[in-house]
Amino acid sequence: MALENGELSKELLDSQAHIWNHILSFINSMSLKCVVELQIPDIIYRHGSPMLLSELVEALGLKRERTHSVYRLMRILVHSGFFVKQSLLTTSRGKDDETKEEAYLLAPASRLLLKDEPLNVRSFLLAMLDPMLLDPWQHMSKWFQSDDLTPFGTTHGRMFWDMASHEPKFNQFFNEAMASDARLVTSVILKHCRGVFEGLDSIVDVGGGTGTVAKAIVASFPDIRSICFDLPHVVNGLVGGKNLSYVAGDMFQAIPNAQTVLLKWILHDWTDEECMKILKQCKKAIPSKKNGGKLIIVDMVIKVHEGENKVLETQLLFDMLMLTLVTGRERSEDDWAKLFFDVGFSDYKITPILGLRSLIEVYP
Repeated sequence: MALENGELSKELLDSQAHIWNHILSFINSMSLKCVVELQIPDIIYRHGSPMLLSELVEALGLKRERTHSVYRLMRILVHSGFFVKQSLLTTSRGKDDETKEEAYLLAPASRLLLKDEPLNVRSFLLAMLDPMLLDPWQHMSKWFQSDDLTPFGTTHGRMFWDMASHEPKFNQFFNEAMASDARLVTSVILKHCRGVFEGLDSIVDVGGGTGTVAKAIVASFPDIRSICFDLPHVVNGLVGGKNLSYVAGDMFQAIPNAQTVLLKWILHDWTDEECMKILKQCKKAIPSKKNGGKLIIVDMVIKVHEGENKVLETQLLFDMLMLTLVTGRERSEDDWAKLFFDVGFSDYKITPILGLRSLIEVYP
């Protein structure tokens, strides 16, 4: 890595490009946030056919001077796979000459950004890219040199969960983000893993938020008594229905009894010691394996040496997110097995059907 015959080595230039891509990768995220806030996916979807750049600028209500800036914004997101570009021949008014103009269609990924898409991830995107959750990354080096539990705490002076319980706006956007994710994951589980719920008489969704998962279970399995269990500031005021109830409490203290306990994206928020406390309460809440008792976990199972590169990269990014916001982490199968057996569970089964995450059934 040096000058060779007066020319920079290819290795040096490749290294520079690699570093620059990492330095500037935040631009992908913020560009995506921008198009969601401008509702560009919705505008293109409603248009119903390839939308010309000029039509998009007009629909956005922007000055014509912004046209080239919109083109550049769309160009990076076409490159990232969120939109599809087409060149269309257009004729100007009063002229016979045809000119080529750029037009856009939605790519499959951008359909999850549509307001009217029931499984959209807009709330999750906007929450993750909110300054409240981005600022802690600016303080990571300071956190490493401190005794604080998390970079979030270093930045905001209080822990993530304390912030959620005392700041209504923060609590709302966090709950909306979790509900957004829950709709997508639950639809996959109920379509491809229905057998997991068949024959159950009751289930308690621990940390169930506003009840997205509990409602979906009742809608698909009307005979299952479904309990959404969460902290008082989350469930107070929420009204249940037939076979759906909301219960306030603390999962570290006690969990309502049911045939099955569901933990969707809960345990990755906590340390091993805290997870063991939660799992012990889960074990108390369910009957024996002989009587149909089990625990259902939806979480990541990292396979560092086997994972497809993109999937593994996303899992490792989530692990860093846990490091920054809370005290938890993403876990390998060995990590999960140790937790289960240390608490006294007898067996487990992993079904890797949820993309980045897996469905784990754990038996007492």
